[in-house]
Amino acid sequence: MYSYIKGILTDMEEDLVVVEAGGIGYNIYTTGQTFRLLPAIGHEVKLYTYLNVREDAMILYGFLTKDDLRVFRLLIGVNGIGPKGALAILSVMTTDDLRFAVLGDDAKAIAKAPGIGAKTAQRVILELKDKLSLEDAIEQRFEHAATEVEADAKNIRTEAVQALVALGYSSSEALKAVNGVELPEDADVEYLLKAALKNMAFL
Repeated sequence: MYSYIKGILTDMEEDLVVVEAGGIGYNIYTTGQTFRLLPAIGHEVKLYTYLNVREDAMILYGFLTKDDLRVFRLLIGVNGIGPKGALAILSVMTTDDLRFAVLGDDAKAIAKAPGIGAKTAQRVILELKDKLSLEDAIEQRFEHAATEVEADAKNIRTEAVQALVALGYSSSEALKAVNGVELPEDADVEYLLKAALKNMAFL
């Protein structure tokens, strides 16, 4: 029904986020790994979604990448694992970590997820081994690393803007100054603040 939902991240709770799109706030359940990479509240986010329809509820699950959604679908296809179990697994390990665990017969790593016992972990390995490849694992590890770097940069910029606003600058001035700074790989909030304040002198 929904391929993805793109809108403003308006709230975060223990195991779900609220994304406002078209005047509607969607409750979307997600993983701990996804939470780590989300932008700050008030920023735009795009989540690839899976709609689980039950007799008593319709529940949305969302992920930052199509690959995360694909692996989630594979997990709920495993006998004995529902959406909650799949979320539990993907909260303690990334999709590429899961690939390495499945391909390396590492049931202990999978069993670290809450509610997932040794037998269920072995079943995951048995049923997914022919559906996951080492090439995909290596490729996705690089893609996820790039996503984490991008998310860290967004978080640093958000903190810097908030700090400048607290110092008395307007939101537009702060945003313009912060966005005008090129961030080296090892940059932190202090570096960005100093560079942004220099930019302020020329605004």
